[in-house]
Amino acid sequence: MKRSDRLYALIEILKDGRLHRAEDLARTLDVSLRTIYRDMDTLAASGVPVEGARGMGYWAGAAITLPPLNLTPTELEALHLGLAAVAQGGEDDLPAAARSLAAKIDAVLPEDRHVAPASFGFAVYPFADAAKGFRHLASLRNAVRHRQKLRLTMQDGRIRQVRPLKLDYWGRIWTLLVWCDTTGDFTSLRVDQMETVTVLPGLFVDEPGKRLRDYRPDS
Repeated sequence: MKRSDRLYALIEILKDGRLHRAEDLARTLDVSLRTIYRDMDTLAASGVPVEGARGMGYWAGAAITLPPLNLTPTELEALHLGLAAVAQGGEDDLPAAARSLAAKIDAVLPEDRHVAPASFGFAVYPFADAAKGFRHLASLRNAVRHRQKLRLTMQDGRIRQVRPLKLDYWGRIWTLLVWCDTTGDFTSLRVDQMETVTVLPGLFVDEPGKRLRDYRPDS
């Protein structure tokens, strides 16, 4: 069972309002006791009204629930763009609510996505830093769609000339997979670390070894 499915199953069990022992939950879901404790911490951090403690048992209070939603990457982009804006400029309790909502979304994103670099730190990544990349997304998406070469200036001062191949979403962080003409290799660049994005004249064509289908992340 995927972790996202297991978390949802736990919510379904706990929302009856009764006390459930961790041992019984572990047996029902066929996982270890340690996994249940970790899942409970995740649910609580995501804003699910879980109460209780290890050795005592758990239950959940009433909460507003929504039916399952299937979101496209573009819809996720729009959602997190709005959350980032509210988190940085909202008033009263709205910034905290935006962070809580983002944590809930991060908690249920599919686990079978490509493995992202460990340094991304999804759950605690600063909204302000993540929002820096939003201004480039429209240009990057358009460049991928129309095969436009780009000149990228990164935060560390490096300048790369690239062929953009694919945008990926990693729980509040966007990356751009490119064939880099500067280094002669595939690389994945964080959008929030791009200082400038310049569209170069002319379009690139598919060349063997430089196409998206040639990319092998494990090679």
